[in-house]
Amino acid sequence: MIISKTPLRLSFVGGGSDLPSYYREEGGAVLSTSIDKFVYVTVNQRFEEGIRLSYSRTEIVPHAREIEHVLVKAGLEKVGIHSGVEITSIADIPSRGSGMGSSSSFTVGLLHALHAFTGTYKSKIDLGREACEVELDMCGEPIGKQDQYAAAAGGLNVIEFHPDDTVTLAPIVAPTGTIQQVESELVMFYVGGDRSASKILEQQAREVSRSIDKKQALRTMVSLVYALRDELAKGHAQSVGEILHENWELKRQLTGGISNAMIDDVYDTAMRSGATGGKLLGAGGGGFMVFSVPQARQPELRKALGDLREVPFSFDKNGTSIVFYQPETQTRRQN
Repeated sequence: MIISKTPLRLSFVGGGSDLPSYYREEGGAVLSTSIDKFVYVTVNQRFEEGIRLSYSRTEIVPHAREIEHVLVKAGLEKVGIHSGVEITSIADIPSRGSGMGSSSSFTVGLLHALHAFTGTYKSKIDLGREACEVELDMCGEPIGKQDQYAAAAGGLNVIEFHPDDTVTLAPIVAPTGTIQQVESELVMFYVGGDRSASKILEQQAREVSRSIDKKQALRTMVSLVYALRDELAKGHAQSVGEILHENWELKRQLTGGISNAMIDDVYDTAMRSGATGGKLLGAGGGGFMVFSVPQARQPELRKALGDLREVPFSFDKNGTSIVFYQPETQTRRQN
């Protein structure tokens, strides 16, 4: 049996510039971190032929080509496994509509576990790249590339997306205590809602391509990535909230599906109750909201947003990992 453990991610600024429709013309960048909320994938040799797959439902099929779960089907094709395995997955938070890249974390973890099952080593960068190939190329998802690399590599990074489709990562370097202060001042709440990230991202890509003003807003969001990087390098942890707020105001301009009256009300309440800035995670429409709040004012914020579920978290530094590795002594023929 093989078990992979892959983190979800929290994106601070620059989200949306990782869409191919933007970065292939302008180049994109995000500043994000992986967090201690995980997706676990197990892969085990199956006694019977065929494939058994267990997620929110169960599939038992004789061959990989008959699987309905498109990411698993594509992942098995990518690795070259066609039969003789059992795959299960669980996650620390809801896998749909979280805004923390859960689908990409699943894809990265699946590929990591499948490669380990076949005895093949893949670097974290390779896993991020392959996850992009599975989701964008093989499955045709209209999404970006930040989630896959953030989940695979782990840590607090600037991730850059180049017009030639290459991706580079650079960890944030800051004075001692700066990142810990940033982490201690972040508070996250679950606001609910069930939205399709793919539909919002499709709409966003169309509107940005047609509007000079919206393209300029996205350019400014990319510039905020480097502004935040430089502020952290100077030890200015208190700048996080201000830059988050500016990024959120710009993001709301990109398309109508990003925010709604409920989200606006939560945001405004948080700002009146001590937050210096915040954002809705992911494409928009629902999921989780995070705010930067000085510790002295966090009790006030929690009281004001008492109807919402707070989700404590901390930063992750490790990215995807194999946490259990016990390969079979005799590998069944996979075809």
